Amino acid sequence: MVSIIDAQREIILNTIRQSTRGDWKVLVVDTESRRLIDNVLEEDAVLNENITHIEQIEQRRPTNRDVDAIYFLTPQPHIVDCVMADLGKRKYRKAFLVWTSLLHPALRDRIDKSSTAREQIALFKVLNVEFFPRESHLVTFRDPWAFPVLFHPACNGLVRQHMEDVAQKIVGVCVALGEYPIIRYYKPRTPSHEASILCSHLARFVQDELDLYAKFHEDFPPQTGRARGVLIITDRSMDLMAPLLHEFTYQAMVHDLLPIREGDRITYKTVVNEGQPDQSEKELEISEKDKIWVESRHQHMKDIIEKLTADFQKFMNANPNFTKQDDNPASLGAIKDMLAGLPQFQEMKEAYNLHLSMAQESMNRFQRFKLPDVASVEQVLATGLDEDYKKPKGMADQVIRMLDEPSVTPSDRLRLLCLYTLHRSGVLPADLTKLLAHAQLPSQDVYTIQNLSLLGANTSRTLKDSRPVPPALFPTVPPPPGTNLAEEYALSRYQPALHSLLEILSAGSLDPQTFPYTKPPLDMGADSAGLASATSLRAAKPTWARSRTTAGAENRQRCIVFMAGGATYSESRACYKVGRERGKEVVLVTSHMLTPALFIRQVSDLSAERRQLGLPADEPKQQAPAHLSEPDQVAKLAPAPQRQQAMAPVQAMGAMNLNGGGPAAARPHVPAPAAAPVQANSSAKLQKDPEKKKKHHFFGKKDKA
Repeated sequence: MVSIIDAQREIILNTIRQSTRGDWKVLVVDTESRRLIDNVLEEDAVLNENITHIEQIEQRRPTNRDVDAIYFLTPQPHIVDCVMADLGKRKYRKAFLVWTSLLHPALRDRIDKSSTAREQIALFKVLNVEFFPRESHLVTFRDPWAFPVLFHPACNGLVRQHMEDVAQKIVGVCVALGEYPIIRYYKPRTPSHEASILCSHLARFVQDELDLYAKFHEDFPPQTGRARGVLIITDRSMDLMAPLLHEFTYQAMVHDLLPIREGDRITYKTVVNEGQPDQSEKELEISEKDKIWVESRHQHMKDIIEKLTADFQKFMNANPNFTKQDDNPASLGAIKDMLAGLPQFQEMKEAYNLHLSMAQESMNRFQRFKLPDVASVEQVLATGLDEDYKKPKGMADQVIRMLDEPSVTPSDRLRLLCLYTLHRSGVLPADLTKLLAHAQLPSQDVYTIQNLSLLGANTSRTLKDSRPVPPALFPTVPPPPGTNLAEEYALSRYQPALHSLLEILSAGSLDPQTFPYTKPPLDMGADSAGLASATSLRAAKPTWARSRTTAGAENRQRCIVFMAGGATYSESRACYKVGRERGKEVVLVTSHMLTPALFIRQVSDLSAERRQLGLPADEPKQQAPAHLSEPDQVAKLAPAPQRQQAMAPVQAMGAMNLNGGGPAAARPHVPAPAAAPVQANSSAKLQKDPEKKKKHHFFGKKDKA
């Protein structure tokens, strides 16, 4: 199965290889492009591709006209300023410009019109890699500001540019996966909020960008036996229950209950070597490299502690040389075994320590905060059915009883009131005020609940309001008759709407009115849903002609889901689960990952003034550093010997020529003849005339984008 992490890694490494071609070069990055590289690559992997060292364009750097430079940069105005300053000073011999996404035409023209720049540019290439793979089938844009941009009433003027940027990033994911998908989007049945049209507009932006990319790249989509994929574009308003519920699978639960730090790395502080003289606190990373995490993150917490304890004991029994003193610890064999196994042992020991600590602390909080009782009420509110899958009675009394529990935290009380409001499709304003007072919550929390209306929820009703509660987008499916749900699993009855969407899509019966196409397939009879039996535009032979033996895991049809405004860990789990059960590959793409606390905070901010949000668009524009106008130092050493000094002894021995001479990298550096300027490749031609853009009207007359 594909890993989007591996796909992006190969795109970056192949681009570097094609630029170095066996010659040593400097890699110049900026702050944001360095984050993209570091997310999928270790520095050594980059240096091993004939890169002498990595420099940051915003920092002071010596001039080195004896070496070529590969610029791997984000197309921001101040970064273009930095590049032009470098070219003006002729800082390097030749410049290989690689951009992480398409430049604005004005920035591209500025480079093209400079004769000094044209003389030095040996390559001008545009990649579409401005996205951050987080898991093998999960991609984020690390953009939590997408939520207020899309849903805050004062941000309407930012929507168009945001959608253009997001469309390019989504296209980048499709290109990395080699997919030219059929596009479908969420269209609410009874829209009641301004942002209800955002999916339809975003879908058309993505369609235009995909078509434009395919027009200028004859090799896209690549030839494959895989059936054509589907891209589903939806947004947070499709399911407001999922971000509020307590979820009891491992990944979702620890992100909800524990102080996990999320940045460029995801870490948790825990105690290592507890009870020993060298006991200390340590920040441990949670990543795809951790096999225990990958195997356990979607399992129910009930099963995790037992499994972790058993696996850890099994691991210790298999490694007695690290837990028991050997009769002759100084023997050569014992020392050799210890040296060979010690790094892996330490790493595995820390991993088990991390997960046992997180699982145990999660269960402690589960009991301390009365989460079994809270979750029991939450499940009824979210599903509209009790544990017997019958219509519940007296939900107001049950909610009030939970609000009276002293062990229930204020944040859980607010989540409960949000769920109750959604369950009732609106509450009398006077009743809501009383409930907040009963819950001992601040009166301003009423705005948090009312702000859910900006995402399409009904939050208020009158005494004479007789409108029925609207049906769920996808009905709750009870378990087969005779199924005996254990108490722990009864607290996980709610399935995210995305789970139901993917199952119905796989079955070929997704409603084309609620999820229309941007371009309906030519053969609607053969592809009524877009995923059940989609034909391929690039398949060597049609889907129906492939035998079952050839349609293995590598040919699984793909579904890419983009969730605008943030996705939950329960939705990520649903993508893996449905993909595994239905024989598909489902990749979830989103602006950022939501925890319940973050979702509540972002909904609350929808009633704040825009200047309080700290949006990047409202911050002062970044400027190129002032030192760029200062004269530079000239490097005295050629780059090749520098790289040789950095080589490990084993690498140097492996590169040695037994017929005489040292490693190839240590031979005298002969400057290559000056290369003629290379014209921009086809990627650079993707310039869009702003005057020929289609007019899109966002959110009525208020839009000034």
